[in-house]
Amino acid sequence: MTVQVPFVDLSAVSDGLADELVPAAERVIRRGHFILGPELEHFEQSFAAYCGTTGAVGVASGLDALTLSLRAWDIGPGDEVITPSHTFFATWLAISNCGATPVAADVDARSFTIDPSSIANRITSRTRAVIAVHLYGHPCAMDEIRTRTKGSGIHILEDAAQAHGATSNGQRSGSLGDAAAFSFYPTKNLGALGDAGAVTSNDPDFLARIRRLRNYGSDTKYVFDELGTNSRLDEIQAAFLSCKLKHLDHWNAERQAIAARYLAGMANRAVTLPSVAKGCTHVWHLFVMRTTEREAFMRHMAGHGVATQIHYPQLPEDQKAYAGAGHDSTQCQVSKRMASEVVSLPLWPGMTDAQVDLVIGAVNSFTPR
Repeated sequence: MTVQVPFVDLSAVSDGLADELVPAAERVIRRGHFILGPELEHFEQSFAAYCGTTGAVGVASGLDALTLSLRAWDIGPGDEVITPSHTFFATWLAISNCGATPVAADVDARSFTIDPSSIANRITSRTRAVIAVHLYGHPCAMDEIRTRTKGSGIHILEDAAQAHGATSNGQRSGSLGDAAAFSFYPTKNLGALGDAGAVTSNDPDFLARIRRLRNYGSDTKYVFDELGTNSRLDEIQAAFLSCKLKHLDHWNAERQAIAARYLAGMANRAVTLPSVAKGCTHVWHLFVMRTTEREAFMRHMAGHGVATQIHYPQLPEDQKAYAGAGHDSTQCQVSKRMASEVVSLPLWPGMTDAQVDLVIGAVNSFTPR
């Protein structure tokens, strides 16, 4: 059957913003300042204010935001970083890029985010940080994570790549840990028109080091105090992000309205719907449900014209890249179950009522073998 509901339609957002995005691009072109200029400075200030932090630093990608944050804390060989087993590969890759060792913690079956009790069981004398991934747009249990790590000197880094605007007890992601790493990949709730990322924090020294590391290790032209990298959020993407930031809350509200319709309208014992923890605001970067009949379910949805995807079908520690590294995924049984059961449904700003109804009807009509 012809796809009637694509998994995502970015044109539904970008087409409506052409009157803002085109002048923004023209402004950058006419100014002739393309790297580390006023557009980036404006976006960094605006995004920090949005998150509720004193500062933000734009970088080239979400992966760089994670990697540079760990480097700014001097995390490297011999150190361990606790990270959820059920997450996108970049979370683990950032740790390995620093020379540190990822230590897998299990996730909570309801929120899909890292289980604080699993963190407590993984802490050793080598633990330097915990990466709390606000997966799919749901914030982690940050208060409990802080309680479990209190007095240990362990840094808490939010991986907020999927959680722009999400809140926990009224406080926005980006301000819940010691620092936060964001991705602005085009499909994110706040997406650039290319790769981009940012780091937020209230620590001025930490932010200053991120700025230095993103610029080859230099604060002053031709003076290099350490070995950095080239990871600068360019002016044209910063200008686009400033335009789109003004619409983020509206888009998140659209996502939340669609998710509410899904949760109210879907009734099928063959699937387990997601839930939202008390005190949290979910921004539904992805609407992820579970079923033990995943392949049959995805075929059924495709037969009804609805595209689906899997986020994520294989745990990082089970990937070939970590073969021989000694990671034991049997310790993370919830994560292994998630990897075999999760299915993501279409959810994006601009979905029509008819498309939402089609998705609900297709889910409800699924009959397992």
